[in-house]
Amino acid sequence: MTSENQDSKRPHSSVVVDGNDRAGARSMLRAVGFDDDDFKKPQIAIASTGSDLTPCNMHIDELATHATRGANEAGGKAVNFSTITISDGISMGTQGMRFSLVSREVIADSIETVVAGEGMDGIVAIGGCDKNMPGCMMAIARLDRPAVFVYGGSILPGIHRDKPIDIVSVYEAVGRHARGDIDDKELKEIETCAIPGPGSCGGMYTANSMASAVEALGMSLPGSSAQLAVSEDKRIDCENAGRAVFNLIQKDIKPSDIMTRESFENAITTCITLGGSTNIILHLLAIAHCADIDITIDDFERIGEITPLLSDVKPFGKYNMSHLIRIGGIQPMMKMLLDRGLLHGDCMTVTGKTLAENLADVQPYPEDQDIVHDWDNPIKETSHLRVLRGNLAPTGGIGKITGKEGLHFKGTAKVYEGEEDALQGILRGDVVKGDVVVIRNEGPVGGPGMREMLSPTSAVAGRGLINDVALITDGRFSGGSHGFDVGHITPEAACGGPIGIVNTGDEIEIDALKNTISLNIPDAEYKSRMEAFTPKGPGEKRGVLGKYAKLVASASEGAVTDKYL
Repeated sequence: MTSENQDSKRPHSSVVVDGNDRAGARSMLRAVGFDDDDFKKPQIAIASTGSDLTPCNMHIDELATHATRGANEAGGKAVNFSTITISDGISMGTQGMRFSLVSREVIADSIETVVAGEGMDGIVAIGGCDKNMPGCMMAIARLDRPAVFVYGGSILPGIHRDKPIDIVSVYEAVGRHARGDIDDKELKEIETCAIPGPGSCGGMYTANSMASAVEALGMSLPGSSAQLAVSEDKRIDCENAGRAVFNLIQKDIKPSDIMTRESFENAITTCITLGGSTNIILHLLAIAHCADIDITIDDFERIGEITPLLSDVKPFGKYNMSHLIRIGGIQPMMKMLLDRGLLHGDCMTVTGKTLAENLADVQPYPEDQDIVHDWDNPIKETSHLRVLRGNLAPTGGIGKITGKEGLHFKGTAKVYEGEEDALQGILRGDVVKGDVVVIRNEGPVGGPGMREMLSPTSAVAGRGLINDVALITDGRFSGGSHGFDVGHITPEAACGGPIGIVNTGDEIEIDALKNTISLNIPDAEYKSRMEAFTPKGPGEKRGVLGKYAKLVASASEGAVTDKYL
């Protein structure tokens, strides 16, 4: 944007508020608290995702006040606004979950719209629930104005009968209840104490995975990903974020200076070592697309072959994010990776310093901890995030396979046309040892919305079949899912993908060493079924879901909605 009114330190707001012809705009802004001096300051958007919709976000409006203070004290003029959120944990297992991934696009679009529409010079975006983080980051990448992302912080675990529990414990308790292991009273006990207050789900699920990815990407201040939601550290983080954006404006450091191919590789490497969610693949692909960086699922496969899994964290491990916070968060791990040549230390960050400079004085983890394993004693020598291909997923599927559930599975397909049918089948006991549960027509188009299959995977775990049953889907998984699970299968059934031709009783083979997923039927039979297959197409054709289904790219391309515009 160019204008005779433009100020290099206020490149966007000056166009909106400077000059006699902008008296109308200034008049409107005076009503919301601007005075003469404020019109001379860079405007810094404070984009909050706060609401009472979910524990992940219930405290974020309060955090926004601290970001506002930091921006104003630094010399900027903070302007606050809010955007939406949808709780996966609440909508999970219902048709409402179809809107969860869609909300990522709505969040991105809404922040981009407000910041560009009102000419703001910088951005602090604060997110809590899963889709907030990629939604905020996608907007930041598109806008390319000085910005810092702040993670709302992790929740503390609940306590049930002296043991820590979280939201995944509740979903798994449903399966245990169906099996008869617990009664109604204990299920109610678990339900009532699993979520003790504000903050995002406490394991290395999608929220904590994405927060870690954004910090490793260089777009959060050091330590932001590993702080409790209700803590003085998090309030200080927000204030410092406001100050940091003002500093970035003064130095003219933009997200495009920070988000490079190398910084995305840093994020991928860090999240693999942490044991991050499969959803980081979907979301990092989307953010990279918005930043015009060429990252594909092949990069996850390539980096995964040289990056070990070191963190014994939930859902597959025994520790929560709160435990990782106590020993220093992700910074010591990143220092370890940097020292071993697995991170690009010269990448710029929102501190105005390089990653290597930020990590220079970071101390190692305490010697007596076992949350993060030593380099010579990994949980798995290569990535748990497996990019699988084969005649069932010609353009890719994503597995989260740590090795604890084995590295190879061959079993008999049990096919369900949607999540609800699968869940009821599992709870009824229809699924038995040796089955491969196939849930289809749950992709970005077929759902629409690519629902998470936490309810079915938790039911499998709750019924004691976690090591005996595999589950595959063209939908996706919650970061809380664990077991021999493969999602993001592309092409999806609704678009003609071969997952749509699987019949109950077929043999399916998954190999996490060869990275293959196969439907073991004769080639002639495969060809015949594909020729006869009529995909069902979009699951909706009207409203927000209809628009999403019309525009969305495949999961292997990040499920973005502007790929082919």
